Amino acid sequence: MRHRAPVADLAVDNCVSLSTAHRCLHEAFDVIADQAPELTDVVEHALETGYEHWLLDGTLIATDRVHDSGLRPDRWYCGKHTRHGGNVQVACDPDGQPLWVSSVEPGSTHDLTAARRHVLPVLYPAAVRGLPVMADEGCIGAGAGVRVPVRRPGAGQVLDASTRGWNSYINADRAFVEHGIAHPKVRWRALSRVTLRPWRICAIIATALVLSSWENRY
Repeated sequence: MRHRAPVADLAVDNCVSLSTAHRCLHEAFDVIADQAPELTDVVEHALETGYEHWLLDGTLIATDRVHDSGLRPDRWYCGKHTRHGGNVQVACDPDGQPLWVSSVEPGSTHDLTAARRHVLPVLYPAAVRGLPVMADEGCIGAGAGVRVPVRRPGAGQVLDASTRGWNSYINADRAFVEHGIAHPKVRWRALSRVTLRPWRICAIIATALVLSSWENRY
């Protein structure tokens, strides 16, 4: 996870076959990833602790193990980042500390679609109980309880002063989530580019979340 060592090197270092190294690697991911918290448990803890809000953002985990042949659209290609990868939603506390990660979606999946599929059904009831969600423009239209900035109008128009103030308020709070997501991707080099099957991104990023929590003792 930390050095992104090739599986072949791990096999040689541990005097096992390549197939055994792959099997042990996947088993280790599954064992650690199973200890990642469920979203419902994280939400209940946040409500009991008295968080002012959630921070929600999507991130792309790059991968090089996908290729759609023929005329099929390449689902794992993200046009926004112009690379292949998996879309993962990350929920953070107000200080930007990652608390939960979603299952992976192909890189072409819009953030709002991924959030509606994995996050928002649980966060809507929490918003009713006083725990709103701060998100970026990708979640515009997500619904009540999700606070997002207002897009800048086109045709040379400008936002009024109150709307600009609202955007500054949202962006100031959301600055923490950018750091919170960037830190695990730098700390755990395995997230910089996944060379396993793209669906294994789920286990890899959940493993990174658990390892980070062990290191930080939170």
